[in-house]
Amino acid sequence: MRKSVIGWQMLNSKILHASLVVLDGKGILITGKSGCGKSDLAFRLIEEKKAILVADDIVRVFQKNGILYGECSEKLAGLLEIRGVGIAKYNYLKSSAIRLVVNLKNDVSEIERLPIDKQNVILGVEIPAIDLYAKECSAPNKICVKLRNSFISV
Repeated sequence: MRKSVIGWQMLNSKILHASLVVLDGKGILITGKSGCGKSDLAFRLIEEKKAILVADDIVRVFQKNGILYGECSEKLAGLLEIRGVGIAKYNYLKSSAIRLVVNLKNDVSEIERLPIDKQNVILGVEIPAIDLYAKECSAPNKICVKLRNSFISV
């Protein structure tokens, strides 16, 4: 078993079918069903917002001292699937603390207009979360807004 810089441990970990990027020092875990646009959203965050890839397709998540981290597998390190183009190589980080979970939905009608603050619980750690429709061109911008703003409850 490989040990990451952070110290990945098998007991407090699981593997997710997701993507993970770091934007402005904050790890963003992108989850959703197969084909909903996880890799495409990660690609747009990297190309448009200068995010850094951590992992695409397979993310190992683990909890350490109450903080949730994610890391890439050695086999897929730095690789990102770009549908219609192929597999691209990017600079990457081996791991990152996860500060936001983006739950991708297959239809824009599944997104609440004025959502309450959401949390995803992964390995016992509560992480702020938002639901998005990945195919909206504004999805990367919505992530940026969520990362930098607190919101008023209506």
